[in-house]
Amino acid sequence: MRILGIESSCDETAASVVEDGETVLSSVVASQMSTHGKYGGVVPELASREHLRAIVPVVREALEQAGTKLEDLSAIAATVGPGLVGSLLVGLTYAKSLSFARGLPLIAVNHIEGHIHAVILESKRAGTPVEFPAAALVVSGGHTHLFEVREGFQYRLLGKTRDDAAGEAFDKVAKLLGFGYPGGPVIDRLAPHGDQSAVRFTFAKMKGNTLDFSFSGLKTAVLRWVEAHDMEAEIEARRALRRENPTPLPEQWLPATPQRTLDLLASFQHAVIVELLTRAGAAAESIQARSLIVSGGVACNSGLRAAAQSARLPYPVYFPSPGLSTDNAAMIAAAAFPKLVRKEFASLDTAAQANLTLA
Repeated sequence: MRILGIESSCDETAASVVEDGETVLSSVVASQMSTHGKYGGVVPELASREHLRAIVPVVREALEQAGTKLEDLSAIAATVGPGLVGSLLVGLTYAKSLSFARGLPLIAVNHIEGHIHAVILESKRAGTPVEFPAAALVVSGGHTHLFEVREGFQYRLLGKTRDDAAGEAFDKVAKLLGFGYPGGPVIDRLAPHGDQSAVRFTFAKMKGNTLDFSFSGLKTAVLRWVEAHDMEAEIEARRALRRENPTPLPEQWLPATPQRTLDLLASFQHAVIVELLTRAGAAAESIQARSLIVSGGVACNSGLRAAAQSARLPYPVYFPSPGLSTDNAAMIAAAAFPKLVRKEFASLDTAAQANLTLA
């Protein structure tokens, strides 16, 4: 059974054809990075317009790469939320039109569940399927959540960020230091050249749910450190470089970045990684997990991957490949497959939900 997945929750227009929930026949992603980079973040109205331009050619290319026609499909799946409502509407409306025109079932997918299924899809293909119950850490620019995942894809929320998502903290710190948007790849590339113990950061003890996250205080601590070390001239030089080249490659920053800034970035990234893995480990222990899933855009971070793999946890840790860590449509089609089997179809009046929850 082949499912066409469509993803447009934020600033990437994506389409994919997945067979039987685990074989990716195509995965096409149109990025808007060059559009939003000059503004230091995603501009919702511009994102919607770019989705409108890209949705038809992206879906067409995904079908062509998969050697699939619309009549070969068993269903159309689309992200229904959470995300930017204008962006969501583009993908969902196009999926509805294909569903109506071809008489195909429509499946509405939660974006966060899609990230979890990106790992489940690849673990099956590798012959090492995720064992349940599993703890799932979904960490990106918009989300930092911990879930219990039970057999049959039943979810229970264990913890979440109370303010900034981890990926959002990466982006804001990079912007503060003049590196621009997106910040995650830049910090990941530069941090290994710094001393992660040079700057000491601490996190507040959480009252209430101890599995919740908070990254706002860390972001403020970086700001205070920058102010105390008179870095304005250095930061302005980077901003001037970005005015000439709005989207420089991470490697281009390294030669001109002072050691104290490299140390700051390394210390910041280390603090985020420790916070993520400490709470993820506590969550896994609380449910006696047999697996830990780490997914979402921040799962691309090489420091996070290395730390998780070297932690010697009593259960396997699963990361998606980089191509399925960031927003993509293969994960949406994969998450739709169990719903297709159960015949959980959406109606054509299904609405996009910007604040949709998974559990």
